[in-house]
Amino acid sequence: MIKIILVGDIGSGKTYVSRLFKVPCFSADLEVKKLYKNNRKCFQKLKKKFPKFIKTFPVKKSELSNLIKNKFSDLKKIGLIVHPFVRKRMKIFLKKNKRKKAVVLDIPLYLENKMYEKNDVIIFLKTRRKDVDIRLRNRKNFNQKILNILRKSQLNLRQKQLKSDYLLVNKFSSVIMKKKIKILKAKILNDRSSS
Repeated sequence: MIKIILVGDIGSGKTYVSRLFKVPCFSADLEVKKLYKNNRKCFQKLKKKFPKFIKTFPVKKSELSNLIKNKFSDLKKIGLIVHPFVRKRMKIFLKKNKRKKAVVLDIPLYLENKMYEKNDVIIFLKTRRKDVDIRLRNRKNFNQKILNILRKSQLNLRQKQLKSDYLLVNKFSSVIMKKKIKILKAKILNDRSSS
């Protein structure tokens, strides 16, 4: 099984592009949403660590945003609680799909959390910051301060690009991107089967 990981800026289209591969896809963001909504164990740990901010179950995004805005270092503390749950879900996903030719892992902090393995295929989604910022500003509940904090918590884009096997330019055209993914997917499957 080939693990394909998409990395890039926040809002660079990783989730959209991951679906275009038409293989099983693990979305860390989706798993985190499910955790906050359904997992009482995760809620209890967050509430114990941040009693002033985390008050209700399911966990509200607004409570987490207030917490992060209050203190940048709390983002890392949230991660220490949440990431083990996400990793566990990822292991289940990988086990379930071990017979598939390929899977896509849509995990924003894949490189930062040193989750990568030798045979992973890492694709860097290159976008213009200006285009990304316009798209992000159009999102519901957009908050510039939170965006800056989240960007600070990640490797810079140059570092991500250097750690990647492929570079994919995303100009947010679905027609062009569908063609690019078809070609790239064939190349990855061909390169890996011949090595």
